[in-house]
Amino acid sequence: MSAFKNFLNSPVGPKTTHFWGPVANWGFVVAGLVDLNKPPDMMSSNMTSVMCIYSLLFMRFAWMVQPRNYLLFSCHAANESVQLYHLARIYNHHQSKGSAAKS
Repeated sequence: MSAFKNFLNSPVGPKTTHFWGPVANWGFVVAGLVDLNKPPDMMSSNMTSVMCIYSLLFMRFAWMVQPRNYLLFSCHAANESVQLYHLARIYNHHQSKGSAAKS
């Protein structure tokens, strides 16, 4: 019981934004996973790039802030992976469209 009480009252526990901010940011990851079913021509390469930059910046922030926020870091690392995958899908789609137009 004391371990739970220590977590509850810790600087990164559920009484702080160090906990609830990352929990809310997992919504970005879930949205990215839902977009796996979306065709690449329906996705915005600009917005996907912005999400990549956003996640990179917040991964750095989560690493540098004291106390170090591992929950925020993991959330943005997961989002970075999903968004990079989407960028690759968009790029491959544009490449295949370009090579089909040349034929």
